[in-house]
Amino acid sequence: MPAATPAVPAAAEARWDVNAPPGLAATVPIDVRTGTWMSVDVSPDGRTLVFDLLGDLYTLPIEGGEAKALTTSMAWEMQPRFSPDGRRILYMSDAGGGDNAWVMDADGRGARAITTEDFRLVNNPMWHPSGDYIVVRKHFSGTRSLGSGELWLYHVSGGKGAPLVDKPNWQKDLGEPAFSPDGRHVYFSQDTTPGRTFEYNRNGHAGIYSIRRVDTSDGDVRTIAGGPGGAVRPVPAPDGTRLAFVKRVRGRSTLFVKDLRSGEERPVWDGLERDLQEAWAIHGVYPNFAWLPGGREVVVWAQGRIWRVDVASGRPTEIPFHVKHTREVRQAVRVPVRVAPDRFDVKQLRWATVSPAGDRVVYSALGVLYVKDLPAGQPRRLTTQGDHFEYYPSF
Repeated sequence: MPAATPAVPAAAEARWDVNAPPGLAATVPIDVRTGTWMSVDVSPDGRTLVFDLLGDLYTLPIEGGEAKALTTSMAWEMQPRFSPDGRRILYMSDAGGGDNAWVMDADGRGARAITTEDFRLVNNPMWHPSGDYIVVRKHFSGTRSLGSGELWLYHVSGGKGAPLVDKPNWQKDLGEPAFSPDGRHVYFSQDTTPGRTFEYNRNGHAGIYSIRRVDTSDGDVRTIAGGPGGAVRPVPAPDGTRLAFVKRVRGRSTLFVKDLRSGEERPVWDGLERDLQEAWAIHGVYPNFAWLPGGREVVVWAQGRIWRVDVASGRPTEIPFHVKHTREVRQAVRVPVRVAPDRFDVKQLRWATVSPAGDRVVYSALGVLYVKDLPAGQPRRLTTQGDHFEYYPSF
């Protein structure tokens, strides 16, 4: 018998690499002292900040100055958080092909994915005080594309995770988780407007979001802040007795502090940027911010800059930063489109009507009548006038 011809294996499907996309590559410089929608965190010793800017992560001395890049890839990295011991940084990245929680050493080395979701993508990762677990917002979509969020717990080593707080329904959002310092509670924001359907015309003055808190020991969920102006982005103080958050006051997003023992809420600073309560804020209603050790100041992004705000006096002090860096970009895919060609294919026919004998069809297209012999004739204008539109043909 003739020798058998070995089978040729099918070509392996090319794996998409976020950091090596096709197209013409170029490097562009950036030299900025302001940024948009920046999440910021403070190291446990209070000496260093970490923040995101245009998809990369940077560290900065607490006094301000030149920022140092931790990431420099094409992947989009954001929402960094120092670990409780300050040795690692948790963040969100799409380097694996979709939004997932990643961790790296505080110097930018040893990056690896904690979650590996490929459909229910995650964001807003936060540390458990032990440093052994994280909580994330996982995105769920149903009949409407933007969907809703759930809170999930993962071990820092990875795994499939476990649900902590279920989505309220398929259209009302939930997210922005944060552990209490003792690890017992998880604060989060939730759209608590009436009904089960997302509405675009919502009243921010009456309140859209509320801050809620789940007890991880028994699953009990309670509302902590809300009402007129809403309440978003909960950030517990280091000693756990107070909660910083964002509330709308007469149209201005304002930094608030709530005493969790007495229940007193008071405004601290109304210089924040506009929050996203009316929008579908999948990645958060306001960028993440942090308390400085000691619990006397909050570091927050607003007006394109980073500020340390004294919570007693409400006095803001800018922390200046300078990012002189580069970005790798790809040439945009562009397809030439003739805006007003002399001839083009008609995609929609209106009021198509077949003759009683079944040998012709008449219809309106582009406001004039055409007739076509059936079954395979060529369409032709029924009239020659050009003064008015022609509608509703009927034999």
